[in-house]
Amino acid sequence: MPRIAWIEVEDATGELAEIYAQTQEIYQGRVPEIVRTMSLRPDFMRSFLDMGKLHFSEGALTYAQHELIASYVAALDKCHF
Repeated sequence: MPRIAWIEVEDATGELAEIYAQTQEIYQGRVPEIVRTMSLRPDFMRSFLDMGKLHFSEGALTYAQHELIASYVAALDKCHF
């Protein structure tokens, strides 16, 4: 049971359902828990996902390198997500 309330994918309607559908396209049919924690604020969720697209875009580092760094930091912080 999560400590943060969220709306499940199957219960989403309107803007949230649209955002979930777009997120499922990006994440091979799933919506990560870290994204679902923002489901009560779809406006914030959309901004978070837009920031992620920019952050993980190819540039000085590849997408894979960004992911490796994010995973390493999450492990250091003992972050569930």
